Amino acid sequence: MTEIKTKRAYEAPAESDGFRILVDRLWPRGLTHERLACPLWAKEIAPSSDLRKWFHADPGNRWPEFEDRYKAELAANPAFPTFLQTLAAHTVVTLVYASRDPLHNEAAVLQSFCRERLAE
Repeated sequence: MTEIKTKRAYEAPAESDGFRILVDRLWPRGLTHERLACPLWAKEIAPSSDLRKWFHADPGNRWPEFEDRYKAELAANPAFPTFLQTLAAHTVVTLVYASRDPLHNEAAVLQSFCRERLAE
């Protein structure tokens, strides 16, 4: 079974991260490709621009609905099965995100959703 971790983009990469995937739609500010060290940028898996903007307008009150909406987007996303296969091909995967909030970000939702789908 694949171990799926999350990590903020501004934290230094580590060997224990395994295969690193950037899961933001936008590239993290101020980071070079070398510093980020993510061989894959899965922007097609990130929340839609509309959903991202809606959530950021009031993150304190919109988190539960954001989770539901993002999971619905993932379930309907034609790129998701291929993304899941990519995860399954690695022993350890780290989903990299730029948000300052370690609990309320798209990587946390994606991690949970992928774990559920890989367990099926």
